[in-house]
Amino acid sequence: MDINQVLKDASKEIGLANSQADIQNLKVSYLGKKGKITELLKSLKDLSLEEKKTIGAQINSLRDSVDSLIKGKLLKIKKDEINSKLLNESIDISFPPPSSIDAKVHPISKTFDEVISIFGSMGYAVAEGPDIETDFYNFSALNIPEDHPAREMQDTFYIEDKDEENKPFVLRTHTSPVQIRTMLSQEPPIKIIAPGRTYRCDSDATHSPMFHQVEGLFISENANMSDLKGTLIEFCKQFFEVQDLKVRFRPSYFPFTEPSAEMDIAYHVKNNSLHIGEGDKWLEILGCGMVNPVVLENCKIDNSIYQGFAFGMGLDRITMLKHGLTDIRSFFNANLNWINQNGFGLGDY
Repeated sequence: MDINQVLKDASKEIGLANSQADIQNLKVSYLGKKGKITELLKSLKDLSLEEKKTIGAQINSLRDSVDSLIKGKLLKIKKDEINSKLLNESIDISFPPPSSIDAKVHPISKTFDEVISIFGSMGYAVAEGPDIETDFYNFSALNIPEDHPAREMQDTFYIEDKDEENKPFVLRTHTSPVQIRTMLSQEPPIKIIAPGRTYRCDSDATHSPMFHQVEGLFISENANMSDLKGTLIEFCKQFFEVQDLKVRFRPSYFPFTEPSAEMDIAYHVKNNSLHIGEGDKWLEILGCGMVNPVVLENCKIDNSIYQGFAFGMGLDRITMLKHGLTDIRSFFNANLNWINQNGFGLGDY
């Protein structure tokens, strides 16, 4: 594939793009996992070492150029869309506002309060950390290898500034860095949850570039898988308000836990409505497992004495399941009508 021709084709297509959707499609076409430039990089394996150095540098330069063109055109399109809205939209500020509006709590805020309350009753403290993280806290300390897919630019938001190890800062992809910070700053036993915002390059009806997670961590001399399962089952019973809850745990893999599992809850559909707790269908609800000894070692905790378990779940996802919401994007539209319809008043607490 001609590198110069790829740049010419990309420049032409980006120049003709006239919507954010067009730009996103072009980004996937050129920079995605199966994009043209990605395929060029994969082809380097068949070249000699000297050719790899020369052609690899050319392909990297091509990728940077195309990425810059895409970002520049996306910025222009966004500005044009805003200017168009400003020209076509107006507000009659002379129209009298309603005499009173009932305040409503956002469904995500209510879920935050419920999750903190339930785990608080089990003795978990709330821990917090920064949204902008270093490679160490977000990846390396969690035993995530250098070639793990989570580190790819199409999955993760990187920031141009570099940390002390000359690696780019990242918008945290999970709240697990809070666990690392806690283990490095506190002596066991440790019993915390870490609710907060997280960020990944994904957007559709069930995924958002910014979403919310809660992760839990319990470190002690005798923490075990049985305690983990009991904790999660009790949480789900209280949160979904279903005491006879049918669940299952399936073996899985996460770099930071060993053994690892995913928890499913049973459900059935009746009158086009999803009912949680029983049935012959299953929904994956969270990931969990025993903390990998390597992670304990990275956090200066003696893994011959201490062990622990950890878990993580999407707060947006469990909110949608509990309240029958179908589009995660509606959480972030700032639509007052939607809030009035789906929000919660003081009487709902």
